[in-house]
Amino acid sequence: MTHVTPTEEDVRAAASAIVDAFAATDGARYFSLFAPEATFVFHTEPERLEDRAAYEALWQEWVASGWRVTSCTSSDPHVQVLPGGAVFAHSVSTSVDTADGPESYRERETIVFRAEGDALIAIHEHLSPQP
Repeated sequence: MTHVTPTEEDVRAAASAIVDAFAATDGARYFSLFAPEATFVFHTEPERLEDRAAYEALWQEWVASGWRVTSCTSSDPHVQVLPGGAVFAHSVSTSVDTADGPESYRERETIVFRAEGDALIAIHEHLSPQP
């Protein structure tokens, strides 16, 4: 079995597409960048989200309650490429509007990608608070 090893530029571009879609609160574009079986671990949620559909349902609840992203910026990126995929880690600063008012937070995020042909698709996302 041959595994394609993505370039660091490919990984940065795939991660940037995710951040850009999130920053725009563009759920359709954002979720298209994740595999249906992708898992999500967020420090703000009590349990792991076992697939993309679970996160999409949560996203819809957020949006229905008045939530929207007002800014999201990535810094301090670190890329690890490997045969068949990659790991992207960075710091992310996010501001959102909610029904209760604006909120801002700084987190560390890791995204695991799988190579699919010439593209990369995210299969796992993990957020933790930035100390």
